[in-house]
Amino acid sequence: MAERNLRVGIVGGGSWGTALAIHCASVGLSVGLWVYEEDLARRMADSRENDVYLPGFALPGSIEPTHSLEECLAGTGMVMSVAPSHVTRDVWKEAHSFLPVDAVLVNATKGIEEGTFLTSSGVLAESIGGNIGERMVTLSGPTFAREVAQGLPAAAVIAGNPEVAQQVQLTLNSESFRFYTNQDPVGVEIASSLKNVMAIAVGICDGLQLGHNARAALITRGLAEMARLGVALGADPMTFQGLAGVGDLVLTCTGDLSRNRTLGMRIGRGESLSSITASTPMVAEGVRTTRSAVGLARREGVEMPITEEIHKVLFDKGDPMEALRSLMSRSPKEENVEYAL
Repeated sequence: MAERNLRVGIVGGGSWGTALAIHCASVGLSVGLWVYEEDLARRMADSRENDVYLPGFALPGSIEPTHSLEECLAGTGMVMSVAPSHVTRDVWKEAHSFLPVDAVLVNATKGIEEGTFLTSSGVLAESIGGNIGERMVTLSGPTFAREVAQGLPAAAVIAGNPEVAQQVQLTLNSESFRFYTNQDPVGVEIASSLKNVMAIAVGICDGLQLGHNARAALITRGLAEMARLGVALGADPMTFQGLAGVGDLVLTCTGDLSRNRTLGMRIGRGESLSSITASTPMVAEGVRTTRSAVGLARREGVEMPITEEIHKVLFDKGDPMEALRSLMSRSPKEENVEYAL
C-alpha cells in the first residue's frame, strides 16, 4: 500500500525541488521544502509561490518552505535530495545530522562531481555515511519541472534497492505521474548526467542551424557515448534504452524548456559561456558535467568524441564549427548497435 501519511523533506528549492514538492502535496503528503536563499524562503512562505525558480505555480498549504535544514527534515519518513550537484556535498555536510535514522533517501540530482568523478548518490553516501546506501534510491527520467508542476502526464524511474524503490514508487505514483523501478542506479545516474552534455551539443547544432539530420545524428551517437561509459562502470546497457536514457536524452535535446539545450543554442549563435551563465539564476548541469565526464572517460579509457569536443568549446575557446568538422572527419567505423545500446 502507498504510504500517504508520510512527511517528506525536500532539500533544494529550485525548479525541480519545487515541482516535486507540488507533486508530493498533490498525493496527500506533507512537505518540508528547504530553500537555500533565506529571503526566498520567506517570500515563498508568505506569497505561496517560488517567484525565482518556478513562478506562476501556487504552493499548496501542505508545503512548508524553510531556510532551516533541521525544520525541513524533522519527522520525515522520506527525504529527497535535489540540490545542484556542485553543492550537494556541502549541503549534506550540514544536513546529515538532521536526517532521521530510518528515513528513505531519494537522490533526485543529476550530475558528476568534479575531481572525485562520483555521481550524486556517491557524494551522498560519502557525506552521510553509515548504512545510507541500503535505504537510498535515485529518481530520474524525462521530466521538465514546469510540466510536472502543471500535473501533465509524465513518467520516471526509481533505481536502487528493490524494496526501497517499490516503497517510493507506491508512495509517489499518481494518475499524472507514473514511476517504474530499476535495479541499475549506476546506469540511471550516468545516463541522467551525460544527457545534459549531449543536450548542449545538440543546442549548439541547432544554434548553428545545421538541420534536423545533424540533430538526429548527434542524439544517436550521444546515446552510444553515454552507454559506453556506463557499461565501463558496470551499468546494464539496457538501462540506456529506458526512461533515464533515451527518454531523458530526447526530451533534454529537443524540448524548449531544456536549460542545457538553450545554453548550447546561445553558444552556437555566438554568445560566450560567461555571459550566458551570468544572465540566469538557473543551473545548466551539463557545463560542470562536461568537465567531469571527460576526466572520468579518460580515467576509464573510454572514447567519447562528442563530449571531448564540447569540452573544448566550453573551456578551451574551441570553435563550434571546428568541433563539427573534427567529429565528421574521424576515421570510418562500424556502428556497433548492440554495444551502444
